[in-house]
Amino acid sequence: MNIKKIFFLLFLIPLLSFYTHKYYLSLTQIEFRSEKQVVQIIINVFMNDIETALNKDYNIDLRLHTKKELKNNDVYFIEYLNKNLQINIDKTLREFNYIGKEYEGDLVYFYLEIENIREVQTIEIENKILTNYFSEQKNLIKAKVGKKNKSVLLETSNTKGLLKF
Repeated sequence: MNIKKIFFLLFLIPLLSFYTHKYYLSLTQIEFRSEKQVVQIIINVFMNDIETALNKDYNIDLRLHTKKELKNNDVYFIEYLNKNLQINIDKTLREFNYIGKEYEGDLVYFYLEIENIREVQTIEIENKILTNYFSEQKNLIKAKVGKKNKSVLLETSNTKGLLKF
């Protein structure tokens, strides 16, 4: 994917968060922090889309960012992310820690971290977030290792990508 398309998508997501959208796009940003030996991950999705998916998967009524929001909703987020996101670093499946979430406009940001990573040569990611419910879902993955940036656009028909550094 060329740089112009990537920048367009990166600026498009926040702009779309203020409108009812007809686009199904998430952004996953991955950064290797060598000084801390961690991989930090930020995922942003449209609030109503993730709410739809979790309400259907777990037969609940989340009502995100309202007074009636479920108090223990992180339990559902963690389970959903573990089921729909897998990350292999240098051909080894790695578990991530759920740090938390925050709401901004119509977006939910999830913060994850993978600890004890000394180096990164490859990142293989399987991202099925929202693909069960939205056939047009696209999941953009951006990764930074050192000064190298890589990206891949995943779709419902192709939920796996490999980034080499």
